[in-house]
Amino acid sequence: MRKITALVFILAFVCSCGVKQTQNMLSEGDYDGAIDRAIEGLRNNKNAKGKQDYVYLLEEAFAKAKDRDLRTIELLVKDANPSKLEKLYNTYLQLNNRQERIRPLLPLRLIKENRNAIFPFDDYSDQIVSSKNALAKFLYDNSKALMATNNKLNYRRAYDDFAYLLTLSPNFKDVTKLMDDAQFKGTDFVNVYSKNETNMVIPVRLESDLLDFSTLGLDDKWTVYHSNRQKGITYDYGLIVNFRDIKISPEQIKERQFIKEKQIKDGVKNLVDANGRVVRDSLGKPVKVDNFRTIRIDIYEFTQFKACQVTAKVDYIDFKTNQLIDSFPLSSEYVFQNIYANYQGDRRACDDNYFKYFDRKPVPFPGNEQMVYDTGEDLKAKLKNIITRNKFRR
Repeated sequence: MRKITALVFILAFVCSCGVKQTQNMLSEGDYDGAIDRAIEGLRNNKNAKGKQDYVYLLEEAFAKAKDRDLRTIELLVKDANPSKLEKLYNTYLQLNNRQERIRPLLPLRLIKENRNAIFPFDDYSDQIVSSKNALAKFLYDNSKALMATNNKLNYRRAYDDFAYLLTLSPNFKDVTKLMDDAQFKGTDFVNVYSKNETNMVIPVRLESDLLDFSTLGLDDKWTVYHSNRQKGITYDYGLIVNFRDIKISPEQIKERQFIKEKQIKDGVKNLVDANGRVVRDSLGKPVKVDNFRTIRIDIYEFTQFKACQVTAKVDYIDFKTNQLIDSFPLSSEYVFQNIYANYQGDRRACDDNYFKYFDRKPVPFPGNEQMVYDTGEDLKAKLKNIITRNKFRR
């Protein structure tokens, strides 16, 4: 009984909090929020006596929301501003959708007044269709006017309006073709290329990989990067990777010799006292202890080393003004290193993680061109980061 009483108390408390929240929304003018909250409260066991407050609140919120929307529509119709057609259409949709949210709950009984709650529903289908058609026509005419302005930002606005128009009326006239035109005309095309200001030959593979933007995924809705100019496209910007310096260290082999020692257990021995006499236990037997001995290893370590550093500068150019927009430093280093070792003595004297060097051998040093090419992945990642953080923007 105690559990049941506690459960009833909790449910009553939760219900009262929900009603209070709904009342607050209603008093603040958030009629649709109050409607949603009341509908949620009535979703289960709507005829329960404890749900009556929700019914009253839903009836009041619906009446006030409908009245406000109808007054808004009256004002919009009198204003007759084509740019307000979207608001008119959405208000009619809102009136209809609100009814459809409540309809599944009907009828809702008000017990004290012995009547059903009143929700005067209306048919808005004609108004929805007519306002949608008017909005579609306005979007079409206005977007075509934007397309005639020879302005990229207007092309982009037209594209977005055409896209919205298709959600209202799929296959509306020639909107699909006009969208393609708006997309092309509103796009900033960027020509990406490199300049070699060093005294070395840049590997062809490095240039082609670095400028292969198809693998970087940098194209976005309004920016497309081309490393090869295409016919029929007027490029708005240039992105130039200027190779400034390439430094390659000599091939080096560094040697070092060092000694490792370690004590290891080597059987057992008799325990002796300070006078050298064997210590015995109570039975007269010699006491045994671990015998340790020191082992040693002489290690001869060799390190093959070669490094390459590529320094570049990324320039953003506005082709319309032929002006430099911005510059960013770009550099990368690739290090070739191979460590191997020989030894004399007992290998157990060194750490286990060093054993791998004993199994290695010297390898051929990479050529200079390969070293420069091996910087490519890091250069490309850094170039992508520069472009991602510094988009071309009008």
